[in-house]
Amino acid sequence: MLDLEVGVRQDGTVTDELRGGGSAGTGEELIRALYRDHAGPLFGFVLHLVGGDRQRAEDVVQETLVRAWQHADRLDVGAGSVRPWLVTVARRIVIDGHRRAVARPPEIDAAPLELLPAEDELDRALRMMAITDALGALTEAHREVIVETYLKGRTVAEVAAELGIPDGTVKSRVFYALRSLKIALEERGVTS
Repeated sequence: MLDLEVGVRQDGTVTDELRGGGSAGTGEELIRALYRDHAGPLFGFVLHLVGGDRQRAEDVVQETLVRAWQHADRLDVGAGSVRPWLVTVARRIVIDGHRRAVARPPEIDAAPLELLPAEDELDRALRMMAITDALGALTEAHREVIVETYLKGRTVAEVAAELGIPDGTVKSRVFYALRSLKIALEERGVTS
């Protein structure tokens, strides 16, 4: 069986020769020849395009050579050098990458956010739900004095005047309400 074996010279021109044998090595030989003869100059060109980012340049060169290998049947071996084709492909890869980067929001490093102190809102919300539930378990009279004294910040005298009951009754209700609230919170796992 005759195969077309493609080779690439140092000056970038492509050679083709008919040889006998299997075709298994032709694609592999082509990519090796392309890499050997064009990877260095292509890397320099791409490095300039990507602003000196060596990793990005290496990725672009690799992608370019992979595309050359994938489209080996389309390479015009009779036209001479394949370097213009490789340069065009590499340039388009860089342009596409730039367009993708511009089209999406910029990525930021999350590390500085880890340094900012922040309360755990989930624990706070769960605690508030348990407290609200425990307050609901109190009698109306006990809940009323707790809300007025602790949540609204009123004095015993102000609460007594508001509710129309003696100061001692307010103090007694606060005492027993706090004791009942403590038990209700312990049952809900909020306090020890």
